[in-house]
Amino acid sequence: MPEPSPIRHALLIHGAGAGGWEWNLWREVFAARGIDSRAPDLQPSPAGLEATTLEDYRGQTRAALAALPHPRAVVGASLGGLLAWLCGDLADALVLVNPLPPAPWAGERAPRPWPARVPWRRDARLASTRRALPDADEAAALYALRRWRDESGAVLTQALAGVETARPAAPVLCIASHGDTDVYPQTTARFAAAVGASLIALPGSHVGPLLGREAARAAAQAADWLTAGGR
Repeated sequence: MPEPSPIRHALLIHGAGAGGWEWNLWREVFAARGIDSRAPDLQPSPAGLEATTLEDYRGQTRAALAALPHPRAVVGASLGGLLAWLCGDLADALVLVNPLPPAPWAGERAPRPWPARVPWRRDARLASTRRALPDADEAAALYALRRWRDESGAVLTQALAGVETARPAAPVLCIASHGDTDVYPQTTARFAAAVGASLIALPGSHVGPLLGREAARAAAQAADWLTAGGR
C-alpha cells in the first residue's frame, strides 16, 4: 500500500454564530507546518439570514473545498464539523472539532425551538462570552465578543435534528473537549468509534480548541495528523 500523501491544503469551516476569524491561531500553526489554509465566512442566502438553510451552507462549503488542490482536508468545528462531514467525499482527510454529529448521534440531545434569526450578535455580552469560553483569556473573550454574529434558526434546527449521510472514504480525526456542554464528549467518542475515526480528547470548552488555552495544542495535533497523511 502506498504511503499517504501529506495534506498541503485545508478548508476551515467555523461554527454557528461565528466566522473565519475563529481559526486565526490554527491558520498560523498550519502555515508553520506547510499547510495552506482558507477560512471563509459562511454567507446567508440572498433571501436573508432567516431564509438560510443548511443546504445553503453545504453548497458554499462544497464549492470552496472543490476549489482547493489535492491533497486537501476539510476541517470543521461544531456546525462546521457537520458541514465538513457532509462534504467529506471531496476531501482527502477530515478533522472534526467538537462536531455537531449526524444522525443517529444527533438524537442524543432533546430538540429545542429556535427563532428564525438567533440574535447572538444583538445579545452578545462579555459575561455570557466568558461563560461560553471559560478556558480563554480576557483578550480572546473580548475578541470573540466583538465578532459574534446572528445565526439562522432554520440551519440550527436542521443540523440538530440529525442529517443522514454516508461515511466519507477519507481518514477522519475527531477532537473532543472534556468540558464541552454543547456537544457531549461522550457523543463525539461514540461517533468516532462507530465511523472508525481517530480521537483526541483535550480539556476545555466547546470552543476551547479554537479560542481557549488549549488552542495551540489542538491545532498542532491536527496539523501533525494531516502532515502525516491522516494517520
